[in-house]
Amino acid sequence: MSELAWKTDVQLACSGDREAFSRLVRNMQGELYRMARTLLHGDEDCADAIQEAIMKAYRSIPKLREPAYFRTWMFRILIHECRRIYHKNKRMLPMDVLPDREAPTGETDLDLRDAVNRLDEPLRTLVKLHYYADLSLAQIAEIMDVSEGTLKSRLHRARRQLVKWLNVSERSEIGYEC
Repeated sequence: MSELAWKTDVQLACSGDREAFSRLVRNMQGELYRMARTLLHGDEDCADAIQEAIMKAYRSIPKLREPAYFRTWMFRILIHECRRIYHKNKRMLPMDVLPDREAPTGETDLDLRDAVNRLDEPLRTLVKLHYYADLSLAQIAEIMDVSEGTLKSRLHRARRQLVKWLNVSERSEIGYEC
């Protein structure tokens, strides 16, 4: 979709055009799925988050103050839904997946994904967006509505925590590029 067509569809969608909104969502569907998949584990959860984000966006698009930020706005809604689903799933443990043995208590038994999932919000989301979804800090700052400096300090804190949990040498095994 051309930049002009995108801007036109955003304007139309903001004024209530369902077809324009639908075209925008279809154009973003791959990006929305990749973002949801970065933050959630199962395809069903991703689909639920995307569906809920689309519904919320559709209902509130007339309130979108700056149409130029439609994409960022959609990602914020999706990230919020992914967090909601993640926390809901974290509290529930189906009976058929209860572990047969006691969960390891040693922090050295963690693999990287488990360690990242143990990080507190917003560190977990930041690490996943930066390293898994390969978004720049500038893009994440726009999506999360925080400064790049704040993200850099959070990323540093997250790396330090991961190094501690994974018992690796800070300088030799974890890159410090941004």
